[in-house]
Amino acid sequence: MQQLILASTSPRRRDLLALLGLSFEICAPSFEEQPVAGLLPIQQAERFALEKARSVAAQQPEHLVLGSDTVIELDGRMLGKPADLADAGAMLAQLAGRAHRVHSTVALCCTARRFERVGVETATVWMKSGREFELASYLRSGESLGKAGAYSIQGEGSRLIARIDGDYTAVVGLPLRLVARLLTEAGQSVPVDLDAVYRATPYPNWAAFSSSLK
Repeated sequence: MQQLILASTSPRRRDLLALLGLSFEICAPSFEEQPVAGLLPIQQAERFALEKARSVAAQQPEHLVLGSDTVIELDGRMLGKPADLADAGAMLAQLAGRAHRVHSTVALCCTARRFERVGVETATVWMKSGREFELASYLRSGESLGKAGAYSIQGEGSRLIARIDGDYTAVVGLPLRLVARLLTEAGQSVPVDLDAVYRATPYPNWAAFSSSLK
């Protein structure tokens, strides 16, 4: 069986992928995320995921490499990771009381087999208004830093969210149904009952948004 490599050092992606019952290694991608002018947010995410996977697959040509990326889209614009807490506060102020879209892309590559697949899962997230949560308190937690859109649905950021429409795991950063489909296309069987995983919601705050699951 091919070795599966996760081209990410993200703890949340590692923990979500582990829910599929697969053995995998972790390798940090060398690709640096630099947005390309003229691309839509969803296209940026697809490019980021694919280039992350390709950067590792070039070094591990016989193995199956999984890359992923998540971007926030608001009014057709991409919101990336905040530069600092002031930037995080500005992002969350833009999102407050509104709906935005979360695009989580997955790329699966094997250089030796000339295999490449890219897929995207999009969820809509409705944020509470600024009056419904204490923004300053959330910013003091430091959780916003390093997170697209400046919040973490699996952490304290769940308190900022009114509801979601779509796959919770896509909002976290690794849509498991999409991952399972791409792995199956690559000939890699997934040993768990995926529907049972979604019913069990075995990840922080997943159960709180289970009514929105696909």
